[in-house]
Amino acid sequence: MKRAFLFVSFLLLASCAKKPDDAWLGYAEGDEALISAPQPGWITGMKVQRGQIVHRGELVFVLDDTRETAARDQAAASLQGARAALAQARSSLTEEQANLAYTRTELGRQDRLAQQGIGTPTQRDAARNAFAQSQARIGQLQAQIAQMTAQIAQTQAGLGSASYSLSQRQIVAETAGPVQDINFREGEYVPASTPVLSILPPGNIFVRFFVPEGQLSRTHLGQKVRITCDGCRPVEARITFIAAQQEFTPPVIFSNESREKLVFKLEARAQGGLKLHPGQPVQVRPL
Repeated sequence: MKRAFLFVSFLLLASCAKKPDDAWLGYAEGDEALISAPQPGWITGMKVQRGQIVHRGELVFVLDDTRETAARDQAAASLQGARAALAQARSSLTEEQANLAYTRTELGRQDRLAQQGIGTPTQRDAARNAFAQSQARIGQLQAQIAQMTAQIAQTQAGLGSASYSLSQRQIVAETAGPVQDINFREGEYVPASTPVLSILPPGNIFVRFFVPEGQLSRTHLGQKVRITCDGCRPVEARITFIAAQQEFTPPVIFSNESREKLVFKLEARAQGGLKLHPGQPVQVRPL
């Protein structure tokens, strides 16, 4: 009777024992946006600090712009001079067109006098030469105006390029999120295309977790999973990445049961990102 009582007690304890947790372990991760300058230069102003929330279009840092300002001003002066020369050429063309009309009238008058036998050949020849010279002058002015117009278009393009280069000395954020790191400070020289600071957009936060080799068949791309962590509400996401090769459980996953086991690395993301902190431990379960 005593043995039977002990056996029943053992079964009750076994049934009440906590079932093993089948969650896959992982942690939150984030793809940072690296903010660089397209041109080299000295940083003359850092407008943000680490941890600050940056919005799209907000100025984050400034490079020295002495050379770019001078190039812009020179291009603007060249454009102004070219436009003044074009205006003068057009005024000369207008005057010459009026002169052409006069020489045409004078040549017609001399032709009529010659037909009547009244005029002199010398006056007629002079009128014909004046008319021909005015025609040639108009052709020259028209060609000059066309050339000036092309030069003005080229100068305008140069001014646009100089203005754009100047604008690139003020770097604005093309994404939004908290500043994670600042690699250069005011007074330091930055090579071109070198990350000056990094921003973590909320939509770039995902989870990276590890599935034992024997459970990989339970997963597939696009599969829904539930993510839980200490002190946070469960959220759903979809598997977006499955590693092609297995690896040993990384040391960041603290689990005596899973260490030394072969696992596959997976990633899950949700539209708009996950409201987690990078490095935060999570548990992932398939749905």
